[in-house]
Amino acid sequence: MKNKKRILAFWLAFSMAFSLGGCGVENSENEKSKHWEKLKAENAESSDIEGIIGNTNSTVSDTTSDDNGKADSDNSWEKASTTAYGKYPELVTYTLGQLNGANNSNLPEGNTYEDNAYTRYLKEILNVQNQSIYMEREDRYNDYVNVLVNDHTLPDVLVVCDRETLYNLVENDLIEDLTEVYANCTSPRIKAMYNSYGSQLLGAGTFDGKLMALPEAVIDHGPCLLWLRKDWMEQLGLEEPESFEEAMDIIQAFQENRMGAEEGEEPVGLVCDTNLVSVTSQNYSVEPVFEKFYAYPRRWIKDENGEIVYGSLTKETKSALAYLRELYKRGILDENFALRAQNNLRDLVVEGKCGAFFGLWWTPNNPLMEEIENDPEADWEPYYLTADYQEKNNVYTSFSDNKYVVVRKGYEHPEIIMKIVSVLFDYSRFEDKENADEINSYFGLNVDPTARPLVINVDYNEAIYNVTKDIRRVIAGTQKESNLSALEKSYYSACIKYLSGEDVTAEDWAAYKSRISAVGVLVDGNYKPLQRQYLEESDGEVPNILASLEKNAFIQLIMGEQPMDYFDTFVQEWYAQGGQELTEKIREENS
Repeated sequence: MKNKKRILAFWLAFSMAFSLGGCGVENSENEKSKHWEKLKAENAESSDIEGIIGNTNSTVSDTTSDDNGKADSDNSWEKASTTAYGKYPELVTYTLGQLNGANNSNLPEGNTYEDNAYTRYLKEILNVQNQSIYMEREDRYNDYVNVLVNDHTLPDVLVVCDRETLYNLVENDLIEDLTEVYANCTSPRIKAMYNSYGSQLLGAGTFDGKLMALPEAVIDHGPCLLWLRKDWMEQLGLEEPESFEEAMDIIQAFQENRMGAEEGEEPVGLVCDTNLVSVTSQNYSVEPVFEKFYAYPRRWIKDENGEIVYGSLTKETKSALAYLRELYKRGILDENFALRAQNNLRDLVVEGKCGAFFGLWWTPNNPLMEEIENDPEADWEPYYLTADYQEKNNVYTSFSDNKYVVVRKGYEHPEIIMKIVSVLFDYSRFEDKENADEINSYFGLNVDPTARPLVINVDYNEAIYNVTKDIRRVIAGTQKESNLSALEKSYYSACIKYLSGEDVTAEDWAAYKSRISAVGVLVDGNYKPLQRQYLEESDGEVPNILASLEKNAFIQLIMGEQPMDYFDTFVQEWYAQGGQELTEKIREENS
């Protein structure tokens, strides 16, 4: 993009699985008065919180209707458009491009993307309503957005999932400048959340000094864990693994005993995406295998000489590929991994065909909960086997895969996205103690984030670890339940129900396995989020021709179709086909 502003971006790996919000009815006038006085005091105390947009103070006023339900026509519109929680005097309907999830995003029966706890609560508090005029599932969403951008047919509000599209929107002057509405209509606590990442997070959505997109505050999700079928281990009399090699032996035992395979079927080993790794550590990658060798493919890193190099070309990556080659030869790695589509991987898990894959802490919510619903006897356990191989501080990252909320140029209420974020991620979670039960119940029900009008998450950097620590303290009796936030209380209730063993649902199982088991092993393993380095100017994106060359070479090496020496040939070809020029450009931009 011409004249790109130099940006250092804080990117903490993806996509996460919890959301914040509430649903309720009006408080009494006395309760309202106390609430707004508290908010005003909080504003006064937050004057030292500053981000790249400047002072984070914002005026918060009570703009709810009078006893007769009529808005104060003299100033209600002005207050609504300049405050975080001001209620519009008339219903504001905004068109929305909606990313929809599998199984109707696991919404309760009868709920839709336009009528659910989130939308009802937003209508009650702000008097806003989404009209989802475009809807598309996740695997096709980016293509659909590109069509809208190219045709200049944007809805009022849109979530963008890649920076190239964001660049196009800015270059073609298709979206609103959000600088002023961020300053006026974002609550102090939301600004503090963004501030916890440093100024670089908002900088990722800033061009020529203007905030053109609100980035998702991607909390640290930690490394991928190895998820194993615990019930299969118990059936075979296998002990829990304490090392990487012991875990691989367990998977081999699954194979040899044909676990999950019906007559005439071949058993499925360690499920693996053909991309092998993802910059956002998605499910089904084998990223921990590379971490075991301190290898970081598909990322830019600093070598021992302080030079920036592409991580897929290092000797450490070659060693990791040799190890994967051995796993494939032993039958541990799924023999058909090169033929699997992404949706096929999920099907293997949900249908009980496989008993091992790598995934993030929220894996019980998706896809494991669906398998538990199909087979209540199934059980999975996470293992953190790379604690001794924690990522070094020499790895660069970027915002190339982040989500951004943008507003169509010319839309008369650009402040609406700041108000929605403030209500869903601040007001309902921390302030509305009386009326947020329905929306907070969605946490325990594992409703997917795609059910929200804005498919982003906003929270403090280390939020997931703090939530788990708080829940654990209450379970242990060292902290009072009343001290938990609304989100924490929802998960705590589900975890207690799971531990009781009475009328346990798949949602209760998923809440415990994600919040206590998975995040718990990271806390116990002393995992610490790294202070990452960020690429300037460029996101370091590798052209498709080089990405395809890499993917094909790695698959051939793992499957034994090429000797390991072919790795050196691949490196030479990568540099010759444009990689050398790209590397020099990245080095120059980050010198």
